[in-house]
Amino acid sequence: MNIPLICVLIFYGAMSLIAFITYGADKHKARSGAWRIPEKVLLLLSFFGGAAGGTLAMVLFRHKTRHWYFWFVNIVGLVWQAALAVSLAILL
Repeated sequence: MNIPLICVLIFYGAMSLIAFITYGADKHKARSGAWRIPEKVLLLLSFFGGAAGGTLAMVLFRHKTRHWYFWFVNIVGLVWQAALAVSLAILL
């Protein structure tokens, strides 16, 4: 494996972990009636590197699954993040 690909995969892993934890925290806050994390924060985390963690959190926590735009952003995020990783693996 090449260095840029490894760096991108580490970044995706870190962002996915952050997104997963943030979705879980928001679900906990929703149940307890506390101040919520803005939807745009969750969407930005998912789109910019954390789509795998965001999607996994949506399914496991059953959080934001009724909002089509969360599915859309996570799927688009997964596609572009996978495309970048594959292109780095092929080109470098």
